[in-house]
Amino acid sequence: MQDATSLAAAIASGQTTARAVMEAALQRAAELEHLGLIGRLEPELGERQVHAYPNIAFHGVPFLGKDLGSGAAGLTPCAGSLALRKRLPEIKEDSELFNRFRASGLVPFGLTTVPEFGLSLTSDPARNPWNENLTPGGSSGGAAGAVAAGIVAMAHATDAAGSIRVPAACCGLVGLKPSRGASVGGPLFGNYLMGIASEFVLARSVRDIATLYDHALWGRGDAAPAEGLFPQHPRIGLAIPDRCGPDQIRAVRAAAEALVVARCTLTVIRSPDALGARASALARLILSVSLAEWLDGLGVDLDEVSPLAAAVASEGRKVPATKLFAASREMMQLSHELSHFMRGQTLILSPVLSGPPPFVGHFDMKTTDVSAHFARMGAMAPNAALANIAGLPALALPFGMAGGMPVGVQLMGPLGSDRHLLRIGARLEKLAPKLTFPYAIAGHP
Repeated sequence: MQDATSLAAAIASGQTTARAVMEAALQRAAELEHLGLIGRLEPELGERQVHAYPNIAFHGVPFLGKDLGSGAAGLTPCAGSLALRKRLPEIKEDSELFNRFRASGLVPFGLTTVPEFGLSLTSDPARNPWNENLTPGGSSGGAAGAVAAGIVAMAHATDAAGSIRVPAACCGLVGLKPSRGASVGGPLFGNYLMGIASEFVLARSVRDIATLYDHALWGRGDAAPAEGLFPQHPRIGLAIPDRCGPDQIRAVRAAAEALVVARCTLTVIRSPDALGARASALARLILSVSLAEWLDGLGVDLDEVSPLAAAVASEGRKVPATKLFAASREMMQLSHELSHFMRGQTLILSPVLSGPPPFVGHFDMKTTDVSAHFARMGAMAPNAALANIAGLPALALPFGMAGGMPVGVQLMGPLGSDRHLLRIGARLEKLAPKLTFPYAIAGHP
């Protein structure tokens, strides 16, 4: 298996060098520039840091940040917005998250493409390396595409309503949306979003995710709240939303059968679609108010952003404080209801997407119909916002192919069960059909 772990091992054993791998990553990025996956490259940053942390987990592995969320020194995220790029000063120090990424041996050297302000489940102009007519997903689509294209073996990603898991499903990757509080947002907390957003990475293997989790999240090895509470033979609830197509249903049922082989018990349950609809509405409210505050705080006029962003911000400006306060209470109520729904089940297994990745341009950033836009995102990734509103960990990983594209499934667990979720994910990964990525990882021997 080619992944960040094997690449780091090759560097450590002397089969290659960190500098050679970085040069290969830069060359691959140049060769695949037409895919639109990277918004900013800073080669000198990578070249300066390749020998900074020898003899650790991912020593010398090239890494890309996302142009949204926590930033690294010399790589200021601007949310895909020219207006923000004109206003934001260059970051001089790593955020705490990137400090931990770097301490694990990862070497940041650029930022991946995002839709403006993360407002889409596509990342135009980014294209999917499996099929260039299709999207790699969003909003972490540039990150997912860069990993699938082998530019890097691992890339930073964020998730406020499915933005780690949707690109993972589109590109055949593994992506963990961590529990609320597991990932650090300091010192700026610019992507906090009332607690619905989490930050981590996209990778080609569960072991990469698990290793970095122990290096970078929950206090770098501290026990998470749910440690020790996980049964030896987890109970899996299979929940299939009404809107899912046959290929997605076939894949998730095959994954369910594999989990039974992996010593889990399985029950078919109704999908929490009503809760999912409420979660989507809450995410929309929080995202709109956040965008309004963001633009107002930086003095960005609405004519400096896309029509969609302007419409979303305008909607957010109209939300009274009393409604936002009520939304915070409804988040807790919904979380409580979801925990009751999950009683009797250790994990919930479901599809990530309702169908294959859509074509590039599926979401129109020139629209001003905010309701139609959010409805279209909900149709593409049913119930994705549930894990965000409730703060639960959710792991996306590939399970088979359909129509030449990978198909992703999701496991969602209780708060703090991240490590347990990864252990079950590793069992499932071993039984999944093996993928052959369109590109090897750049610089991998």
